[in-house]
Amino acid sequence: MLRCGRHEVPAERYDAPRENVTYRDFVAPRSKKRTMSKLPMTAAGHVALEDELKQRIRFERPRLVQRIQEAIADDSNLAENSEYQAAKTEQEINEVRIAELEDKLARAEVIDVWKLSGDTIKFGATVTLIEEDTGEKKVWQIVGESEADVKNGKISVTSPVARALIGKTKGATVDVEAPGGAKDVEAPGGAKAYKVRRVQWAEDSLRNREQS
Repeated sequence: MLRCGRHEVPAERYDAPRENVTYRDFVAPRSKKRTMSKLPMTAAGHVALEDELKQRIRFERPRLVQRIQEAIADDSNLAENSEYQAAKTEQEINEVRIAELEDKLARAEVIDVWKLSGDTIKFGATVTLIEEDTGEKKVWQIVGESEADVKNGKISVTSPVARALIGKTKGATVDVEAPGGAKDVEAPGGAKAYKVRRVQWAEDSLRNREQS
């Protein structure tokens, strides 16, 4: 028993003194910050995301709220109100897209393609390839994931084709999980060998248009 003033307290109520106590024992552990992976994109791609986000927040969000309110006013039995259910579903889709856009913009790494140059393929390059078996020519520009438009010759930096090309130089032969058609660039079907004929940049393309 331990005496505390006029009272006796069981010794087990007290913790035994700890040895080698340092200031670290009184400091809360630091939380591990989650690293956010960057999303490379062009300035044009960044503007497109910002415009879509503004459209969805300023116009789509209030429009859907009003649509839901009107549906409730017309029929308070929400379980049987098909207009209400449809509007709620559309609202959920819009909110998911808003969150997705905000995340992409928060992680955006805007790359000024006008300042890029050189013979090595990297983000922003427009690459002319010749298939060795058939001689067919393909021209692809490597852009951000959200900017990819295969039909117009823009492939995502994360696509199999882009990953195979990055780091290569003019004259190199590249084995690519090759596109048999436009849709296969992102989801390739079989390997093909291509030779890198040309590596161009935004400034080169502008110069060529001015001369033509």
